[in-house]
Amino acid sequence: MVVLIDTITDIADQFDAIVFDQWGVLHDGQAPYPSALQALSRLKAYALKLGVLSNSGKRAALNANRIKTKGFDITQFDTIMTSGEALWNKFATGQGHATCVFPIEGHPGDAANWSLGLKLTITEMIDQADGILLMGLPDGTREEGYDTVLAAGLGRAMPLYCSNPDLTSPRGGAYVMSPGVLARRYAEMGGTVHLFGKPHPEIFAAMQGALQCAPDRILMVGDSLHHDIQGAQHAGWSTLLVRGGIHAPDIDETRIEDDIHRLAAAAQIEPPTFSLPDLR
Repeated sequence: MVVLIDTITDIADQFDAIVFDQWGVLHDGQAPYPSALQALSRLKAYALKLGVLSNSGKRAALNANRIKTKGFDITQFDTIMTSGEALWNKFATGQGHATCVFPIEGHPGDAANWSLGLKLTITEMIDQADGILLMGLPDGTREEGYDTVLAAGLGRAMPLYCSNPDLTSPRGGAYVMSPGVLARRYAEMGGTVHLFGKPHPEIFAAMQGALQCAPDRILMVGDSLHHDIQGAQHAGWSTLLVRGGIHAPDIDETRIEDDIHRLAAAAQIEPPTFSLPDLR
């Protein structure tokens, strides 16, 4: 059973920490949701740790700055964790097997900035690489847009490291294709894919360790059943689905519970614990 609530403060005293997804919960990729700003302000009255858990290909510090530029007070958050940070840590601890990677990035220079501090070479020559680093996609990218690169990587048996497994992301009220689509395409071609971020357990374990809270005292607030809710359920956290995100077209406000149960069953997960129209 999904408990429909009016505001997040209705349940705030049940938890020691609340973790927020970024895109679709705090902002739409361009501007903050006003109700989210107000909700965070109200949560100051509670003895809570607050965190952000984002499938951003960038490292945590860069993502914190991006959140700040969207109008948020980042001092409200105890921890900001990204999938890009999780992948960087993988390479920093010697668990990444590539030494020279071809970058697929949203903006030129993203991969070079991400790799600072690593013994990892970035090359624009696919035939010189021994791996593919998939961080982001320029807006407007089509699913087949990188088939030449993927085919070359497949021919050389290159692993693909994806630091953003999202399939879609909001951008100013619309939705754009995200890197997870390309990672899935490479896997379907027969390539080896390493995914970092939600719903995979490593990033939830890292966040829980940073918060130093018991799993049953953590609430995950997200807009994706497949990433936020599924990953948090596997980690033993409680979950809150924001209906105004990527599932908005699939949920009729006159039959909220039925639609959420239907979507959860299709995703092969349990329904979320709570639900709100948006973070408020």
